[in-house]
Amino acid sequence: MKLLSIVLAAGKGTRMKSNLHKLLHPVCGKPMVGHVIDVLKEINSNRIVTVIGHGGESVQSYLGNQVEYAIQEKQLGTGHAVLQAKSILENEEGVTLLINGDGPLITAGSLSKFIEFHKDTNAAATILTAELDHPHGYGRIIRGDNQQVTHIVEQKDCSPEENEIKEINTGTYCVNNKKLFQALNQVTNYNSQGEYYLTDIIGILKQQNEKIEGYVLQDSNESFGINDRVQLAQAEKIMRDRILQQHMRNGVTVIDPANTYVEAEVTIGMDTTLLPGTRITANSHIGSSCLIGPNSEIQNTKIGEYVTIKQSVVIESSIENHTTVGPFAYLRPGSKIGEHVKIGDFVEIKNATIDHHSKISHLSYVGDAKVGKNVNIGCGVVTVNYDGFRKHVTEIEDEAFVGSNANLIAPIKVGKGSYVVAGSTLTEDVDEDSVAIARVKQTTKKGYASKLKNRIKNKTNN
Repeated sequence: MKLLSIVLAAGKGTRMKSNLHKLLHPVCGKPMVGHVIDVLKEINSNRIVTVIGHGGESVQSYLGNQVEYAIQEKQLGTGHAVLQAKSILENEEGVTLLINGDGPLITAGSLSKFIEFHKDTNAAATILTAELDHPHGYGRIIRGDNQQVTHIVEQKDCSPEENEIKEINTGTYCVNNKKLFQALNQVTNYNSQGEYYLTDIIGILKQQNEKIEGYVLQDSNESFGINDRVQLAQAEKIMRDRILQQHMRNGVTVIDPANTYVEAEVTIGMDTTLLPGTRITANSHIGSSCLIGPNSEIQNTKIGEYVTIKQSVVIESSIENHTTVGPFAYLRPGSKIGEHVKIGDFVEIKNATIDHHSKISHLSYVGDAKVGKNVNIGCGVVTVNYDGFRKHVTEIEDEAFVGSNANLIAPIKVGKGSYVVAGSTLTEDVDEDSVAIARVKQTTKKGYASKLKNRIKNKTNN
């Protein structure tokens, strides 16, 4: 039996007060609608139709060809939104899952159990429900003596007894596809809002003596929908806790989960430790037995095993095994760091390759460079890569030594085993096994220091 999915993504989301479409606001690094679509793909939905409306072009631009699209040009209610998928799905045989695009916390495991329950009970429709301690604002699930759902009562229509019911409608449904569109054709807008409500199909199916079931989520957090920035932050916290717990169960030590931020789709090897203040963004991959933090940010970076990164920022780079970075280092996009490398304090690397066993210990800038093996770069070294118009490459070959406060004005090559004397400013290549020195000749005036001090003192007094 085919599984068909309709994602409701046409709402304006005015309560977000944002120029960005509500469903594109990220939760743990991924737009909330992206979480929903990924879950639907994980449960092998045969077809996914996303109903878009106001600002839908941006949603379509993000999702691309992952889904099919139906357009709700006028916002006439949730029932009307689902009806826009009729021309795409009405002839299909199977089960249709109706789900909101603003519920990123739902999991594939829960949806799979929900769908199986629907199939096993042979219901025409099944409502995904949750039990909340404080259900105010939600539609309540009313069940009959046989525990089948009889109807849904909205908050404003609840009697005192119904108001005490804790089981609520999450807005997610499984419905026989043929019966879904037959029922939708009978939904009217005879209500105070003048809208076509999706919930009306439950009453219509019940009047036709169809079986309506309800499936209760084990974790009510999965029912959480986002309508404003407060709920966005709440969802972020729930998902972040979920992500960190999964990493910890897989063998990662997180010293302070409340102050550690790991986005979705990050992989971390076992026996790695994350110290407080660490933030790791999506598409980062960290190997085993690493130490990351405190107060480090890793963005879209691949890190090997036994790597230590202290109080540093690493963006769109790669770091191989047994390397140390920081404290206070900055690896900008395109940095490729080899094994057993030391990148020390206040070092900035940009679009550069640093090969195995090389050291850049402190206060240096290496940009647009190729650094070989066993190279030592002293304090204050700068690869001068930009002439105001173009970037140029510096090459430092294996086993070279670059002394402190040297400026290497690119394009330039420092040959294998060569030695650049501290304080030099080089504009020409250095041959292999050579010593390069480029300093202004030192002049020392003996006994002049006291005279200079007196001259300065007299100028100050005058």
